[in-house]
Amino acid sequence: MTPVPVPPAAADLPVAGVLDDVRAALADAGSVVVVAPPGSGKTTLVPLALLGESWLGDGRIVVTEPRRLAARAAAQRMAELLGEPVGRTVGYSVRQERRTSASTRIEVVTEGLLVRRLQADPSLDGIGAVLADEVHERSVDLDLALAMALDARDGLRDDLRLGAMSATIDPTPIAAWLGAPRSGDAAGPAPVVTAEGRTYPVEVRHVGRPRPGGDRGRAAVDAAVDATIAALGEIDGGVLVFLPGEAEIRRVVERLAGRVTSSVDVVALYGALGADDQDRALAPSPAGRRKVVVASAIAESSLTVPGIAAVVDAGLARRPRHDPGSGLSRLETVPVSAASADQRAGRAGRLGPGLALRLWDPTDRLRPLDEPEILSADLAGLALEVAAWGTTPDELRWLDPPPAAALAVAGELLVALGAIDDRGRCTADGHAMVALGAHPRIAHLLVRAAAAGHTGEAADLAAVLSENDLVAAPAGDRSADLGIRLDVLGGRRPPPGHETRRAAVARARRQARAWTGRLGGPGSGSGPGTGRRGQRKDAADVVDVGRLLVWAYPDRVARRRPTGAGGPSGAGDDPGGEARYLLANGRGARLRPRDPLAGEEWLVVASLDGGGDGRADGRIHLAAATSAEVVVDELGDRVLEADVVRWDEQSGEVVAQRQRSLGAIVLRASPLDTPPPELLASALADAVRSRGLDLLGRSDAARDLATRVGFLHGIDPSWPDLTDDALVADVDDWLPRHLGTARRVRDLGRVDLRNVMAERVGWQRLAEVDRLAPTHVELPTGRRAALRYEEDRVVLSVRLQEMLGASAGPTVAGGRVPVTLELLSPARRPIQVTTDLAGFWAGSYAQVRAEMRGRYPKHPWPEDPANATPTTRTKRAEGRRTP
Repeated sequence: MTPVPVPPAAADLPVAGVLDDVRAALADAGSVVVVAPPGSGKTTLVPLALLGESWLGDGRIVVTEPRRLAARAAAQRMAELLGEPVGRTVGYSVRQERRTSASTRIEVVTEGLLVRRLQADPSLDGIGAVLADEVHERSVDLDLALAMALDARDGLRDDLRLGAMSATIDPTPIAAWLGAPRSGDAAGPAPVVTAEGRTYPVEVRHVGRPRPGGDRGRAAVDAAVDATIAALGEIDGGVLVFLPGEAEIRRVVERLAGRVTSSVDVVALYGALGADDQDRALAPSPAGRRKVVVASAIAESSLTVPGIAAVVDAGLARRPRHDPGSGLSRLETVPVSAASADQRAGRAGRLGPGLALRLWDPTDRLRPLDEPEILSADLAGLALEVAAWGTTPDELRWLDPPPAAALAVAGELLVALGAIDDRGRCTADGHAMVALGAHPRIAHLLVRAAAAGHTGEAADLAAVLSENDLVAAPAGDRSADLGIRLDVLGGRRPPPGHETRRAAVARARRQARAWTGRLGGPGSGSGPGTGRRGQRKDAADVVDVGRLLVWAYPDRVARRRPTGAGGPSGAGDDPGGEARYLLANGRGARLRPRDPLAGEEWLVVASLDGGGDGRADGRIHLAAATSAEVVVDELGDRVLEADVVRWDEQSGEVVAQRQRSLGAIVLRASPLDTPPPELLASALADAVRSRGLDLLGRSDAARDLATRVGFLHGIDPSWPDLTDDALVADVDDWLPRHLGTARRVRDLGRVDLRNVMAERVGWQRLAEVDRLAPTHVELPTGRRAALRYEEDRVVLSVRLQEMLGASAGPTVAGGRVPVTLELLSPARRPIQVTTDLAGFWAGSYAQVRAEMRGRYPKHPWPEDPANATPTTRTKRAEGRRTP
């Protein structure tokens, strides 16, 4: 084995000192984790150092990067170190671009492309090592690619070397994940090799924060412009500005252009930028000039931005967030992690002492690390790849297992698209979809269209959907019409207020040609809504865009709500003028005012968010018009006819209809004269759940029984719970037996709650209720007096004179609970409350007698009440009665 010498230009990089350790780890253990800070040389030197290894032979090294820009930059830097052009010893392959040759030994690829290679050749024939760079970013593609590579190593290629490299990562779990590499060797973690960085101190200063609430991105723009101007005044080098996304980057570039001196170049850097503009941002500044690079998180790792002496960090990033409950994803602007913030600040310490200005309060708590994408992303693509791999998610080794809820949603979508069967096995269409390397929705559109002879049109539409957007416009004015994007793809100008994003259009055209070529059809390059020269086709043809889109988004067919119509998400048109739609999946959606699509009754929605700004309905970002005929034609097998009986909250009545529906969308409805009893009972039960038991007849007898049984339940849980909450919780159980002839909500008043309660108690036990919790007791005078059942006691209100001669008060619950005596004056005002009558007679009665006998002289107040005669009369009346 002859180690490849380190190129002289990189000999002083920190990683150069640990290359022997990396070689030894891969030779002996078959895996390695390399931890080294940005700029230390790990991305470029580690692959070059492995070229002479005996285990590699004539094999190729594949290096993965999270983004196309990073892959291109890494390959270019390695080629420069070798003094060669890209494509000879070192090449790269990314979506729509490949520069390799027969002599290529190191190929830098995006993580998704490695998944494609594994699907095409699970044994990775001719590849000796896979090195995953920037593993701390933890994209879904990375986790999937390494899980598949581990499975391939365990079952097919025990000689395959695997490595992971990162600047900010806890290496322990990664090392355990990559462990147990070689057949016959004991299981164990991968060796960890650490290179110490060579950075200068960076002064970190917090200079404010974006305003809380509202548009955090817009607030970050204001703060970033001021901080950048301040940084240029303090340092001599360039400034790297981190912002969450393209919109904020463009605004900052525009505003800085008029405020910096003529010797400062202001450039943007983000993933959707054209390759030439990206290269310009990464190129060194000419002598005498400085550069401000306004970038997304793409510049956080993988890339070297030369000449940077200061960093301005908005502390924000845009992350995809998938909601398994709705099946929708949206980009959220969220605070960065502490690891990301530190890595960003470190970019200022590469040339000398640097400055990092943070646009948030120092008391803000940042999460330590970014959440792995697999825990919050749409997993439809992952689920299909795993099915095509011939296994299940449970059978692969994951660093973080994909969540079961997200996998279940993904599985439902894949079954609906025909990509997997009901047992989770990949179908023939599923394998064809996987080979296209697109999201399953887009892949299904392409496969279905190819079979129908619409390859070119579908490839154009799929390419448009695969880009973020082909046009730019202020958020409130951007139309959702996909036809506009297809016109732009075909060379037509966008409507007023919209600007063509030329780099995105160029990428989309290349992607459309690539898909057309792979599907074996002629490519129009103009889109289904345009002619060869960008001229709009007939309106009938525009509906075909909707037909194609149905194949990708069958669950997002949408019908406009009638004005003022009720539904799960509210009325048809809202006061703001937005058109409101109901999707087949049950979600509500809305279109911006004045959108050209707002007059369409039927849409197919390709992109919408999950709601927000306090509203349940999502906002539609991309859609195409369609028609009821197209919907029924394409999705007729999903149209169901059923009797629907439901409680309508808005009208407060039960609606009974025979409906023909596509998911939540009712295509046709007719009144149902005789609804099935079980459906009617269920709808009326929903009414009770919504409005409560006051819809039923609640007599005094029902209230009395509930109170007394409630008392017994409190001392003996074997008695039923007759509270409103308990009865409503079981309404589906008891209501059908008591409905009788009730057919409407107003008929529920004929249902007597006492009968419901008596049934729950049991007719045999009602007598026991009267015995243990009687309504009345007999007083010493012979009069029957009512008991009052309260939450924690039973009360008897009685005039004191009626209890004379009694040594104790009555009891209930079989003698277990003494009744609380509320002894009243002759005027029926409380004078004593007690459960110990004998103690009262012997104690405080004397004081009561002294106070009361003067106030009520006509009534008896005997000195010995325990032995006196009870009475309901005055002393004079008692005297007249005595012979």
